[in-house]
Amino acid sequence: MSKLWEKIKKFNWLDRNLITIIVIVVLVFLMMDFNNRMTTMIRLNNEEAGLQTRIAELEATQVKLEDQIAYATSEIALEEWARESNRMIEEGDHPIILLQPGDYKPQPTHTAQPETVTRSRLDIWKELLFGSSDAKP
Repeated sequence: MSKLWEKIKKFNWLDRNLITIIVIVVLVFLMMDFNNRMTTMIRLNNEEAGLQTRIAELEATQVKLEDQIAYATSEIALEEWARESNRMIEEGDHPIILLQPGDYKPQPTHTAQPETVTRSRLDIWKELLFGSSDAKP
């Protein structure tokens, strides 16, 4: 240890300044590398959080689809489809068919036609420049 200390004492000030500058440059490069690694880590953490969210969404979708598949393959869904969509009946059911009365005559509905207002060009320009004369405060 004493030999190392003696060698350090023998250095000139110029050599010590040179070593100090080299150490500072090495530290700057190390800090730049550390900064790059931290930036990469933050970016990767953000991507991981986004992917975790996407995984949770996909798992929820999978559960929902599995529920729909289970319902679609059940007897309840089959009966519902047969009765509501295809109007099928089971044995023992009494179908009811609704018909309109024989003397029923549909009444036409009257559609009101909008009134057409004709204005002179002078009235149109007055309204455009001075505002509507129909406006009430």
